[in-house]
Amino acid sequence: MGNLLFDALFAPLAARTGALLVLPDGSEISGAAFLMRVAQMAHGLQAAGLKPGDRLAVQAAKSPEAFALYGAAVAAGVVLLPLNNAYEAAEVGYFVADSGAALLLVDEAVARAMQAALPAARVIGMGRFCRSADALPDRFQAVPRGAGDLAALLYTSGTTGRSKGAMLSHGNLLSNAQVLVAAWRFGPGDVLLHALPIFHTHGLFVACNVALLSGATMIWLPGFQVGEVIRLLPRATAMMGVPTYYTRLLDDPGLTRAAVGHMRLFISGSAPLLAETHASFEARTGHAILERYGMTETSMNTTNPYDGARRAGTVGMALPGVEVAITDPMTGASLPRGEAGMIELRGPNVFQGYWNLPDKTAQDLRPDGFFITGDLGRFDDQGYLQIVGRLKDMVISGGLNIYPKELELLLDEAPGVQESAVIGVPHPDFGEAVVAVLVPRGDQVPDVSAIAASLTGRVARFKLPKAMVVKADLPRNAMGKVRKELLRAEFGGLFKG
Repeated sequence: MGNLLFDALFAPLAARTGALLVLPDGSEISGAAFLMRVAQMAHGLQAAGLKPGDRLAVQAAKSPEAFALYGAAVAAGVVLLPLNNAYEAAEVGYFVADSGAALLLVDEAVARAMQAALPAARVIGMGRFCRSADALPDRFQAVPRGAGDLAALLYTSGTTGRSKGAMLSHGNLLSNAQVLVAAWRFGPGDVLLHALPIFHTHGLFVACNVALLSGATMIWLPGFQVGEVIRLLPRATAMMGVPTYYTRLLDDPGLTRAAVGHMRLFISGSAPLLAETHASFEARTGHAILERYGMTETSMNTTNPYDGARRAGTVGMALPGVEVAITDPMTGASLPRGEAGMIELRGPNVFQGYWNLPDKTAQDLRPDGFFITGDLGRFDDQGYLQIVGRLKDMVISGGLNIYPKELELLLDEAPGVQESAVIGVPHPDFGEAVVAVLVPRGDQVPDVSAIAASLTGRVARFKLPKAMVVKADLPRNAMGKVRKELLRAEFGGLFKG
Protein backbone atom coordinates (compact mmCIF):
# COMPACT_ATOMS: atom_id res chain seq x y z
CA MET A 1 0.00 0.00 0.00
CA GLY A 2 1.32 3.41 -0.93
CA ASN A 3 0.55 6.87 0.40
CA LEU A 4 -2.24 8.17 -1.82
CA LEU A 5 -1.71 11.92 -1.53
CA PHE A 6 2.07 11.82 -1.26
CA ASP A 7 2.45 9.52 -4.26
CA ALA A 8 0.29 11.80 -6.44
CA LEU A 9 1.47 15.25 -5.33
CA PHE A 10 4.97 15.03 -3.89
CA ALA A 11 6.76 11.87 -5.06
CA PRO A 12 6.87 13.07 -8.71
CA LEU A 13 8.99 16.05 -7.60
CA ALA A 14 12.01 13.72 -7.34
CA ALA A 15 12.53 13.97 -11.09
CA ARG A 16 11.79 17.68 -11.31
CA THR A 17 14.97 19.71 -11.65
CA GLY A 18 13.09 22.81 -12.76
CA ALA A 19 11.51 25.36 -10.45
CA LEU A 20 8.57 24.49 -8.25
CA LEU A 21 8.68 27.79 -6.37
CA VAL A 22 9.90 31.15 -7.62
CA LEU A 23 10.47 33.62 -4.79
CA PRO A 24 9.91 37.39 -5.05
CA ASP A 25 13.65 38.06 -5.43
CA GLY A 26 13.77 35.75 -8.44
CA SER A 27 15.49 32.85 -6.70
CA GLU A 28 14.07 29.39 -7.31
CA ILE A 29 13.50 26.16 -5.42
CA SER A 30 13.43 23.12 -7.66
CA GLY A 31 10.95 20.33 -7.23
CA ALA A 32 13.72 17.89 -6.27
CA ALA A 33 15.16 20.27 -3.67
CA PHE A 34 11.72 20.89 -2.22
CA LEU A 35 11.07 17.16 -1.93
CA MET A 36 14.33 16.70 -0.03
CA ARG A 37 13.23 19.38 2.42
CA VAL A 38 9.86 17.62 2.77
CA ALA A 39 11.77 14.44 3.65
CA GLN A 40 13.90 16.17 6.29
CA MET A 41 10.82 17.67 7.88
CA ALA A 42 9.00 14.33 7.83
CA HIS A 43 11.94 12.84 9.72
CA GLY A 44 11.69 15.83 12.03
CA LEU A 45 8.05 15.08 12.81
CA GLN A 46 8.93 11.49 13.63
CA ALA A 47 11.87 12.62 15.76
CA ALA A 48 9.44 14.86 17.64
CA GLY A 49 7.42 11.77 18.48
CA LEU A 50 4.50 12.20 16.09
CA LYS A 51 2.90 9.01 14.85
CA PRO A 52 0.48 8.38 11.95
CA GLY A 53 -2.90 9.84 12.81
CA ASP A 54 -1.50 12.38 15.29
CA ARG A 55 -2.58 15.97 14.77
CA LEU A 56 -0.01 18.67 14.01
CA ALA A 57 -1.18 22.25 14.59
CA VAL A 58 0.74 24.95 12.69
CA GLN A 59 0.46 28.69 13.10
CA ALA A 60 3.30 30.14 11.09
CA ALA A 61 4.00 32.77 8.47
CA LYS A 62 3.69 31.68 4.86
CA SER A 63 7.04 30.46 3.61
CA PRO A 64 8.52 27.62 1.55
CA GLU A 65 9.30 25.88 4.86
CA ALA A 66 5.68 26.12 6.00
CA PHE A 67 4.58 24.68 2.66
CA ALA A 68 7.12 21.86 2.94
CA LEU A 69 5.63 21.05 6.33
CA TYR A 70 2.38 20.16 4.53
CA GLY A 71 4.24 17.60 2.43
CA ALA A 72 6.02 16.30 5.50
CA ALA A 73 2.76 15.76 7.36
CA VAL A 74 1.31 13.89 4.38
CA ALA A 75 4.44 11.73 4.10
CA ALA A 76 4.47 10.92 7.82
CA GLY A 77 0.75 10.15 7.94
CA VAL A 78 0.23 13.07 10.32
CA VAL A 79 -3.03 15.05 10.22
CA LEU A 80 -2.28 18.71 9.45
CA LEU A 81 -4.16 21.45 11.30
CA PRO A 82 -3.22 24.83 9.75
CA LEU A 83 -4.24 27.87 11.80
CA ASN A 84 -4.89 31.48 10.86
CA ASN A 85 -1.94 33.66 11.81
CA ALA A 86 -4.32 36.23 13.29
CA TYR A 87 -5.66 33.90 15.98
CA GLU A 88 -4.86 34.89 19.55
CA ALA A 89 -3.45 32.44 22.08
CA ALA A 90 -6.86 31.65 23.59
CA GLU A 91 -8.23 30.75 20.15
CA VAL A 92 -5.19 28.63 19.33
CA GLY A 93 -5.59 26.94 22.70
CA TYR A 94 -9.13 25.90 21.79
CA PHE A 95 -8.04 24.34 18.49
CA VAL A 96 -5.11 22.51 20.08
CA ALA A 97 -7.23 21.18 22.94
CA ASP A 98 -10.21 20.22 20.78
CA SER A 99 -8.07 18.42 18.20
CA GLY A 100 -5.78 16.81 20.76
CA ALA A 101 -2.81 18.07 18.74
CA ALA A 102 0.42 16.35 19.69
CA LEU A 103 2.48 19.38 18.69
CA LEU A 104 1.97 23.07 17.95
CA LEU A 105 4.51 24.73 15.64
CA VAL A 106 4.53 28.53 15.73
CA ASP A 107 6.74 31.35 14.52
CA GLU A 108 9.93 31.49 16.55
CA ALA A 109 9.25 35.02 17.77
CA VAL A 110 6.10 34.00 19.65
CA ALA A 111 7.03 30.45 20.71
CA ARG A 112 7.97 31.33 24.28
CA ALA A 113 4.91 33.52 24.81
CA MET A 114 2.62 30.89 23.26
CA GLN A 115 4.02 28.18 25.51
CA ALA A 116 3.46 30.40 28.53
CA ALA A 117 -0.11 31.08 27.45
CA LEU A 118 -0.79 27.40 26.72
CA PRO A 119 1.08 25.45 29.38
CA ALA A 120 -0.77 22.23 28.56
CA ALA A 121 0.34 22.30 24.91
CA ARG A 122 3.65 21.18 23.46
CA VAL A 123 4.99 24.19 21.54
CA ILE A 124 8.05 24.38 19.29
CA GLY A 125 9.22 27.37 17.27
CA MET A 126 9.44 26.92 13.51
CA GLY A 127 13.02 28.13 13.47
CA ARG A 128 14.10 25.57 16.01
CA PHE A 129 12.21 22.80 14.23
CA CYS A 130 13.70 23.70 10.85
CA ARG A 131 17.24 23.85 12.25
CA SER A 132 16.84 20.42 13.76
CA ALA A 133 15.61 19.10 10.41
CA ASP A 134 18.72 20.39 8.62
CA ALA A 135 20.79 17.47 9.90
CA LEU A 136 18.24 14.77 9.09
CA PRO A 137 18.19 12.52 5.98
CA ASP A 138 16.77 13.99 2.76
CA ARG A 139 15.05 10.76 1.76
CA PHE A 140 11.91 9.46 3.47
CA GLN A 141 9.79 6.38 2.97
CA ALA A 142 6.21 7.66 3.07
CA VAL A 143 3.92 6.05 5.61
CA PRO A 144 1.14 3.99 3.97
CA ARG A 145 -2.09 5.97 3.75
CA GLY A 146 -5.28 5.20 1.82
CA ALA A 147 -8.20 7.22 0.50
CA GLY A 148 -10.10 7.12 3.78
CA ASP A 149 -7.19 8.14 6.02
CA LEU A 150 -7.29 11.69 7.34
CA ALA A 151 -4.90 14.20 5.81
CA ALA A 152 -6.12 17.43 7.40
CA LEU A 153 -8.35 18.88 10.04
CA LEU A 154 -9.68 22.31 9.05
CA TYR A 155 -11.73 24.31 11.49
CA THR A 156 -14.72 26.27 10.23
CA SER A 157 -14.86 30.01 10.79
CA GLY A 158 -17.09 29.65 13.83
CA THR A 159 -19.24 32.73 13.16
CA THR A 160 -22.31 31.09 14.75
CA GLY A 161 -20.61 29.32 17.63
CA ARG A 162 -17.51 27.31 18.38
CA SER A 163 -15.51 26.28 15.33
CA LYS A 164 -15.89 22.69 14.18
CA GLY A 165 -13.06 20.55 12.83
CA ALA A 166 -13.81 19.29 9.33
CA MET A 167 -12.07 15.98 8.68
CA LEU A 168 -10.60 15.81 5.17
CA SER A 169 -9.15 12.58 3.86
CA HIS A 170 -6.46 11.78 1.32
CA GLY A 171 -9.23 10.80 -1.09
CA ASN A 172 -11.17 14.03 -0.51
CA LEU A 173 -8.18 16.22 -1.35
CA LEU A 174 -6.82 14.23 -4.26
CA SER A 175 -10.17 13.76 -6.01
CA ASN A 176 -10.77 17.50 -5.89
CA ALA A 177 -7.34 18.37 -7.23
CA GLN A 178 -7.80 15.94 -10.11
CA VAL A 179 -11.07 17.44 -11.31
CA LEU A 180 -9.80 21.02 -10.90
CA VAL A 181 -6.67 20.38 -12.96
CA ALA A 182 -8.90 19.14 -15.77
CA ALA A 183 -11.60 21.79 -15.39
CA TRP A 184 -9.17 24.71 -15.33
CA ARG A 185 -6.72 23.20 -17.87
CA PHE A 186 -3.61 23.36 -15.69
CA GLY A 187 -0.40 21.82 -17.02
CA PRO A 188 3.40 21.86 -16.63
CA GLY A 189 3.66 25.08 -18.62
CA ASP A 190 1.58 27.06 -16.13
CA VAL A 191 2.96 29.56 -13.65
CA LEU A 192 0.53 30.24 -10.82
CA LEU A 193 0.85 33.56 -9.01
CA HIS A 194 0.32 32.47 -5.40
CA ALA A 195 -0.49 35.33 -3.03
CA LEU A 196 -3.07 33.51 -0.89
CA PRO A 197 -2.48 32.41 2.71
CA ILE A 198 -1.83 28.71 3.24
CA PHE A 199 -3.81 28.27 6.45
CA HIS A 200 -7.00 28.05 4.38
CA THR A 201 -8.30 25.48 1.90
CA HIS A 202 -8.17 28.01 -0.97
CA GLY A 203 -4.46 28.71 -0.78
CA LEU A 204 -3.30 25.27 0.36
CA PHE A 205 -5.60 22.54 -0.90
CA VAL A 206 -6.83 24.25 -4.06
CA ALA A 207 -3.93 26.36 -5.33
CA CYS A 208 -1.01 24.22 -4.12
CA ASN A 209 -2.55 20.85 -4.86
CA VAL A 210 -3.53 21.92 -8.38
CA ALA A 211 0.00 23.18 -9.03
CA LEU A 212 1.63 20.06 -7.60
CA LEU A 213 -0.61 17.64 -9.47
CA SER A 214 -0.29 19.44 -12.81
CA GLY A 215 3.44 20.10 -12.63
CA ALA A 216 2.93 23.87 -12.63
CA THR A 217 5.33 26.39 -11.11
CA MET A 218 4.26 28.82 -8.39
CA ILE A 219 5.44 32.38 -7.87
CA TRP A 220 5.44 32.25 -4.08
CA LEU A 221 4.47 35.55 -2.45
CA PRO A 222 4.30 35.93 1.35
CA GLY A 223 1.04 37.84 0.97
CA PHE A 224 -0.98 40.06 -1.34
CA GLN A 225 0.58 43.40 -2.18
CA VAL A 226 -0.82 45.16 -5.23
CA GLY A 227 2.51 46.46 -6.49
CA GLU A 228 4.23 43.09 -6.21
CA VAL A 229 1.36 41.27 -7.90
CA ILE A 230 1.29 43.70 -10.81
CA ARG A 231 5.09 43.48 -11.13
CA LEU A 232 4.95 39.71 -11.35
CA LEU A 233 1.80 39.23 -13.43
CA PRO A 234 3.76 39.27 -16.74
CA ARG A 235 5.65 36.19 -15.54
CA ALA A 236 2.52 34.23 -14.65
CA THR A 237 -0.20 32.41 -16.56
CA ALA A 238 -2.80 32.04 -13.81
CA MET A 239 -3.86 33.58 -10.50
CA MET A 240 -6.26 32.54 -7.76
CA GLY A 241 -7.60 35.19 -5.42
CA VAL A 242 -10.41 36.48 -3.28
CA PRO A 243 -12.63 39.33 -4.52
CA THR A 244 -10.68 41.89 -2.49
CA TYR A 245 -7.58 41.12 -4.57
CA TYR A 246 -9.40 42.01 -7.76
CA THR A 247 -10.95 45.22 -6.44
CA ARG A 248 -7.52 46.37 -5.24
CA LEU A 249 -5.95 45.53 -8.58
CA LEU A 250 -8.64 47.59 -10.31
CA ASP A 251 -7.74 50.55 -8.10
CA ASP A 252 -4.17 50.50 -9.43
CA PRO A 253 -3.39 52.07 -12.81
CA GLY A 254 -0.71 49.43 -13.32
CA LEU A 255 -3.40 46.87 -14.12
CA THR A 256 -3.35 47.05 -17.92
CA ARG A 257 -3.89 44.68 -20.80
CA ALA A 258 -0.14 44.64 -21.31
CA ALA A 259 0.44 43.58 -17.70
CA VAL A 260 -1.88 40.58 -18.09
CA GLY A 261 -0.92 39.73 -21.65
CA HIS A 262 0.74 36.48 -20.56
CA MET A 263 -2.16 35.40 -18.35
CA ARG A 264 -4.70 32.80 -19.38
CA LEU A 265 -6.87 32.54 -16.24
CA PHE A 266 -8.02 34.53 -13.21
CA ILE A 267 -10.01 32.60 -10.59
CA SER A 268 -11.98 34.04 -7.69
CA GLY A 269 -13.54 32.44 -4.65
CA SER A 270 -13.94 32.33 -0.85
CA ALA A 271 -16.42 35.22 -0.98
CA PRO A 272 -18.96 36.52 -3.52
CA LEU A 273 -17.55 38.51 -6.43
CA LEU A 274 -19.60 41.62 -7.21
CA ALA A 275 -20.98 41.68 -10.73
CA GLU A 276 -19.54 45.17 -11.12
CA THR A 277 -16.06 43.89 -10.27
CA HIS A 278 -16.47 41.12 -12.83
CA ALA A 279 -17.52 43.60 -15.52
CA SER A 280 -14.88 46.20 -14.66
CA PHE A 281 -12.08 43.64 -14.66
CA GLU A 282 -13.10 42.27 -18.03
CA ALA A 283 -13.36 45.76 -19.50
CA ARG A 284 -9.91 46.70 -18.21
CA THR A 285 -8.03 43.49 -18.96
CA GLY A 286 -10.05 41.49 -21.46
CA HIS A 287 -10.22 38.62 -18.96
CA ALA A 288 -13.49 37.31 -17.52
CA ILE A 289 -12.82 36.18 -13.96
CA LEU A 290 -13.79 32.56 -13.37
CA GLU A 291 -15.82 32.29 -10.16
CA ARG A 292 -16.28 29.00 -8.34
CA TYR A 293 -17.91 27.70 -5.15
CA GLY A 294 -16.23 25.80 -2.37
CA MET A 295 -16.37 25.20 1.36
CA THR A 296 -14.04 24.11 4.14
CA GLU A 297 -15.93 20.81 4.33
CA THR A 298 -15.82 20.03 0.62
CA SER A 299 -13.09 22.02 -1.13
CA MET A 300 -14.48 22.93 -4.58
CA ASN A 301 -17.98 21.99 -5.73
CA THR A 302 -18.89 24.06 -8.79
CA THR A 303 -17.14 26.25 -11.31
CA ASN A 304 -17.93 28.56 -14.16
CA PRO A 305 -16.69 27.00 -17.39
CA TYR A 306 -13.20 27.40 -18.78
CA ASP A 307 -14.73 27.44 -22.25
CA GLY A 308 -18.09 29.17 -22.45
CA ALA A 309 -19.81 32.00 -20.66
CA ARG A 310 -18.57 32.93 -17.20
CA ARG A 311 -21.69 34.46 -15.78
CA ALA A 312 -21.31 37.22 -13.23
CA GLY A 313 -23.22 36.54 -10.04
CA THR A 314 -23.07 32.77 -10.50
CA VAL A 315 -20.66 30.04 -9.44
CA GLY A 316 -21.22 27.89 -12.50
CA MET A 317 -22.10 24.22 -12.63
CA ALA A 318 -21.17 21.12 -10.66
CA LEU A 319 -17.68 19.74 -11.09
CA PRO A 320 -17.46 16.21 -12.54
CA GLY A 321 -18.34 13.67 -9.88
CA VAL A 322 -20.05 16.22 -7.64
CA GLU A 323 -23.83 16.25 -7.30
CA VAL A 324 -25.62 19.48 -6.36
CA ALA A 325 -29.23 19.39 -5.15
CA ILE A 326 -31.54 22.26 -4.15
CA THR A 327 -33.95 21.22 -1.42
CA ASP A 328 -36.61 22.65 0.84
CA PRO A 329 -34.77 23.65 4.06
CA MET A 330 -37.64 22.37 6.19
CA THR A 331 -38.56 19.09 4.48
CA GLY A 332 -35.51 18.15 2.43
CA ALA A 333 -37.70 17.71 -0.65
CA SER A 334 -36.14 18.54 -4.02
CA LEU A 335 -37.09 21.89 -5.51
CA PRO A 336 -37.52 22.71 -9.21
CA ARG A 337 -35.05 24.84 -11.14
CA GLY A 338 -35.47 28.54 -10.38
CA GLU A 339 -36.59 28.08 -6.79
CA ALA A 340 -34.23 28.99 -3.97
CA GLY A 341 -33.48 26.43 -1.30
CA MET A 342 -30.78 24.58 0.59
CA ILE A 343 -27.70 23.54 -1.34
CA GLU A 344 -26.82 19.90 -0.72
CA LEU A 345 -23.71 18.20 -2.06
CA ARG A 346 -22.52 14.66 -2.64
CA GLY A 347 -19.24 13.47 -4.07
CA PRO A 348 -15.74 12.19 -3.31
CA ASN A 349 -14.76 15.70 -2.18
CA VAL A 350 -17.25 15.75 0.73
CA PHE A 351 -15.53 15.54 4.10
CA GLN A 352 -15.65 12.64 6.56
CA GLY A 353 -17.52 14.53 9.28
CA TYR A 354 -16.81 16.87 12.19
CA TRP A 355 -14.08 15.97 14.64
CA ASN A 356 -15.52 14.53 17.88
CA LEU A 357 -19.02 15.75 16.96
CA PRO A 358 -20.98 12.66 15.88
CA ASP A 359 -24.36 14.32 16.48
CA LYS A 360 -23.49 17.36 14.35
CA THR A 361 -22.07 15.07 11.68
CA ALA A 362 -25.29 13.02 11.62
CA GLN A 363 -27.31 16.24 11.43
CA ASP A 364 -25.42 17.63 8.42
CA LEU A 365 -24.51 14.44 6.52
CA ARG A 366 -27.50 12.49 5.28
CA PRO A 367 -27.38 8.66 5.21
CA ASP A 368 -27.30 8.82 1.39
CA GLY A 369 -24.10 10.89 1.48
CA PHE A 370 -25.52 14.34 0.78
CA PHE A 371 -24.02 17.16 2.86
CA ILE A 372 -26.45 19.87 4.00
CA THR A 373 -24.30 22.94 3.46
CA GLY A 374 -26.29 25.69 5.15
CA ASP A 375 -25.92 27.71 1.93
CA LEU A 376 -28.99 28.78 0.00
CA GLY A 377 -29.02 28.83 -3.78
CA ARG A 378 -30.93 28.35 -6.99
CA PHE A 379 -30.17 27.19 -10.51
CA ASP A 380 -30.92 29.78 -13.18
CA ASP A 381 -32.51 29.04 -16.55
CA GLN A 382 -29.13 28.04 -18.00
CA GLY A 383 -28.18 25.69 -15.19
CA TYR A 384 -25.75 28.01 -13.44
CA LEU A 385 -25.83 28.00 -9.64
CA GLN A 386 -26.49 31.27 -7.84
CA ILE A 387 -25.71 31.57 -4.13
CA VAL A 388 -28.43 33.61 -2.44
CA GLY A 389 -27.09 33.49 1.12
CA ARG A 390 -26.66 31.38 4.21
CA LEU A 391 -29.64 29.82 5.96
CA LYS A 392 -28.56 31.59 9.15
CA ASP A 393 -28.60 34.89 7.24
CA MET A 394 -32.05 34.40 5.70
CA VAL A 395 -34.50 36.96 7.09
CA ILE A 396 -37.96 35.79 8.16
CA SER A 397 -40.14 38.87 8.38
CA GLY A 398 -43.81 38.44 9.18
CA GLY A 399 -43.41 34.72 8.50
CA LEU A 400 -42.08 35.31 4.97
CA ASN A 401 -38.61 34.31 3.78
CA ILE A 402 -36.32 37.00 2.40
CA TYR A 403 -33.01 36.14 0.73
CA PRO A 404 -30.43 38.90 1.31
CA LYS A 405 -28.59 38.35 -1.97
CA GLU A 406 -31.62 39.37 -4.02
CA LEU A 407 -31.65 42.79 -2.36
CA GLU A 408 -27.88 43.15 -2.28
CA LEU A 409 -27.66 42.77 -6.06
CA LEU A 410 -30.08 45.68 -6.47
CA LEU A 411 -28.45 47.84 -3.81
CA ASP A 412 -24.99 47.32 -5.25
CA GLU A 413 -26.22 48.95 -8.48
CA ALA A 414 -27.49 52.06 -6.70
CA PRO A 415 -25.69 55.41 -7.21
CA GLY A 416 -23.03 56.08 -4.62
CA VAL A 417 -22.99 52.50 -3.31
CA GLN A 418 -19.78 50.48 -3.43
CA GLU A 419 -21.31 47.38 -1.85
CA SER A 420 -24.03 46.36 0.56
CA ALA A 421 -24.99 43.80 3.17
CA VAL A 422 -28.58 42.92 4.05
CA ILE A 423 -29.31 41.56 7.51
CA GLY A 424 -32.30 40.77 9.70
CA VAL A 425 -32.64 42.34 13.14
CA PRO A 426 -35.28 41.90 15.85
CA HIS A 427 -38.57 43.77 15.26
CA PRO A 428 -41.50 43.96 17.72
CA ASP A 429 -44.19 43.38 15.08
CA PHE A 430 -42.55 41.38 12.30
CA GLY A 431 -40.16 39.24 14.32
CA GLU A 432 -37.34 40.34 12.06
CA ALA A 433 -36.92 43.41 9.91
CA VAL A 434 -34.68 43.89 6.89
CA VAL A 435 -31.83 46.34 7.38
CA ALA A 436 -29.55 47.34 4.51
CA VAL A 437 -25.98 48.38 5.33
CA LEU A 438 -24.49 50.49 2.53
CA VAL A 439 -20.82 51.22 1.91
CA PRO A 440 -20.30 54.52 0.03
CA ARG A 441 -18.37 54.61 -3.21
CA GLY A 442 -15.34 56.84 -2.69
CA ASP A 443 -16.39 60.23 -1.36
CA GLN A 444 -19.98 59.87 -2.56
CA VAL A 445 -22.81 59.80 -0.04
CA PRO A 446 -25.60 57.34 -0.90
CA ASP A 447 -29.04 58.97 -0.98
CA VAL A 448 -30.89 56.42 1.12
CA SER A 449 -34.30 57.94 0.41
CA ALA A 450 -33.77 57.77 -3.33
CA ILE A 451 -32.39 54.23 -3.08
CA ALA A 452 -35.38 53.11 -1.02
CA ALA A 453 -37.74 54.64 -3.55
CA SER A 454 -35.92 52.91 -6.41
CA LEU A 455 -36.62 49.50 -4.86
CA THR A 456 -40.38 50.03 -4.84
CA GLY A 457 -41.94 48.02 -7.61
CA ARG A 458 -38.80 45.97 -8.16
CA VAL A 459 -39.28 43.63 -5.21
CA ALA A 460 -42.28 42.67 -3.11
CA ARG A 461 -43.17 45.13 -0.39
CA PHE A 462 -42.45 42.69 2.42
CA LYS A 463 -38.83 42.47 1.23
CA LEU A 464 -38.17 46.21 1.37
CA PRO A 465 -35.61 47.33 3.98
CA LYS A 466 -37.18 48.95 7.01
CA ALA A 467 -33.96 50.83 7.58
CA MET A 468 -30.83 51.73 5.63
CA VAL A 469 -27.59 52.69 7.29
CA VAL A 470 -24.32 53.89 5.81
CA LYS A 471 -21.07 52.39 7.10
CA ALA A 472 -17.51 53.07 5.93
CA ASP A 473 -16.77 49.38 5.35
CA LEU A 474 -18.04 45.91 6.13
CA PRO A 475 -16.41 43.64 8.68
CA ARG A 476 -14.77 40.63 7.04
CA ASN A 477 -12.90 37.50 8.01
CA ALA A 478 -9.44 36.60 6.75
CA MET A 479 -10.76 35.33 3.40
CA GLY A 480 -12.95 38.34 2.71
CA LYS A 481 -16.36 37.01 3.74
CA VAL A 482 -18.64 39.57 5.33
CA ARG A 483 -19.23 38.85 9.01
CA LYS A 484 -22.93 39.51 9.19
CA GLU A 485 -23.14 38.39 12.80
CA LEU A 486 -21.12 41.50 13.73
CA LEU A 487 -23.51 43.69 11.74
CA ARG A 488 -26.49 42.09 13.47
CA ALA A 489 -24.88 42.81 16.82
CA GLU A 490 -24.14 46.40 15.83
CA PHE A 491 -27.59 47.24 14.48
CA GLY A 492 -29.71 44.80 16.44
CA GLY A 493 -31.24 47.53 18.59
CA LEU A 494 -32.59 49.71 15.78
CA PHE A 495 -36.23 48.80 16.42
CA LYS A 496 -36.18 48.43 20.17
CA GLY A 497 -38.31 50.90 22.10
